[in-house]
Amino acid sequence: MLSDEELMLVVGRGDLDAFEQIVLRYQGEVWNTAYRFLDDRTEANDIAQEVFVRVFEASSRYEPTASFRTYLYCILNRLCLDHVRKARPTPIAELPQAADPTPPPDEASLRKERDAAVRRAVNTLPPEQRMAVVLRYFERLTWTEIAETMDVSPKAVERLLSRGRKALGKHLAAFLGE
Repeated sequence: MLSDEELMLVVGRGDLDAFEQIVLRYQGEVWNTAYRFLDDRTEANDIAQEVFVRVFEASSRYEPTASFRTYLYCILNRLCLDHVRKARPTPIAELPQAADPTPPPDEASLRKERDAAVRRAVNTLPPEQRMAVVLRYFERLTWTEIAETMDVSPKAVERLLSRGRKALGKHLAAFLGE
């Protein structure tokens, strides 16, 4: 099995099957991130499609200087941030979660209320902080990957996440009973 970087080099030589493998590996991850950031299924579809169009268009110029995943998230980051800069930011309605066993009704209600409070709090963050929070806490990217993705220094990521956590804490204090 070829690595992502090897596949991209093959895509750069015109191999559409290799491109299909890249899309299959990352389409869910790209869509989920776009959806978590934009809270709009249609916009997430459009952004995800545009990400892969740009990956394909740039494939002949691709050089594996960083991991492919970081390269992909750079494109995704730019498209999402450009989208919110051009349009009025929309609040996140739902953060998709992994399926888990059905909890008791009272626990399910509390979880639903908590998730709604988190969505409202995340929606209040400025776009760059929101992207850093989504990439770190929902997509589990490292600080280095986030820095490369957002084209900022690791110190800037630290500041974005710190400010984001502080703002989230203030917004969630009422929910947490503090």
